[in-house]
Amino acid sequence: MKDLFSLKGKVAIVTGGNGGIGLGIARGLASVGGDIVIAARNKEKSARAAEGIRKDFGVKVLEIDVDVRQEKQIQALVNRVLETFGRIDVLVNNAGMNIRKFPQDLLSSEYDEVLEVNLRSAFLTAKYVYPAMKKQGGGKIINIGSMTSIFGGGKLLAYGTSKGGIVAMTRAMAVGWATDNIQVNAILPGWIDTDMTRRARVELEGLNERVLARTPVGRWGTPEDLAGTAIYLATSASDFITGVSLPVDGGYSVSI
Repeated sequence: MKDLFSLKGKVAIVTGGNGGIGLGIARGLASVGGDIVIAARNKEKSARAAEGIRKDFGVKVLEIDVDVRQEKQIQALVNRVLETFGRIDVLVNNAGMNIRKFPQDLLSSEYDEVLEVNLRSAFLTAKYVYPAMKKQGGGKIINIGSMTSIFGGGKLLAYGTSKGGIVAMTRAMAVGWATDNIQVNAILPGWIDTDMTRRARVELEGLNERVLARTPVGRWGTPEDLAGTAIYLATSASDFITGVSLPVDGGYSVSI
C-alpha cells in the first residue's frame, strides 16, 4: 500500500499561509514532505514563516506576494508556481478577513470586501489551479470555512455569508470536478486562538467565557490543531472523500 499520508514530491499552495490557521496548515503539510507556496500580502511575515518551515522540515518554500482581491494577481500566482515547480497538487484557500458590525451598520462596500476576500478569491484561485490539476491527473482543494458556516452571529453577517458560501461552493466544485480526480473539501475551524479571534475577544464582550463554556474540551484551539485534518484531506488518505465540510472545533458544534 502506498504511503497514504505523504506529500513528498507534491506542491501545496496556502493562501494567507504566513500566520494563524494558514501557517499551522502550511507547517503540517511540510511535515509530511510537501513543498509549500505561501501566498500572502505581508512580505516580512511571509519571509519569517518560510524560513521557519525550511529550517524545521527541510522542504522547498516559495513566498509570493499576492492580493487575493485581484484576479490578475491570482493568475500570476498560479503561473509562477507552475514555472517554479511544474505542478500544483494541493490548494488551501485560507485567506480571509472580517468586519464585525450589526447588519444595519454594515456598509455595502464592507460587505463586498469581505465576500471578495473570503469567497470570491477562493473561487478564482480554485478556477485557475484547475487546469494544472486536471492535466496532471488530480489534486486536492481544501477550503477554509468557519463555525459561522453553521451558526449565526449578530455582528457576523458578511463573514457568515462568505463562509456559508464556502460550504456551498465546496459541494459544487466537488461534484463538478469529481471525474477529474480532484477532491474538494472544507474545514470548518472552531474558535482558534489567532490574531483575528484575539481582536474578537476585545470587540465581543464575554466571548472568551462563552467559548470555553460551550467547547467540551475546555479550551480554544490552536493553529496546529488544524494540521492533522489538512494532512488527511491533502493526501491519498482521503481519495474517496469529496464535498465534505469537517468541523475542527473541540466539540463546539455538537454541544448544547
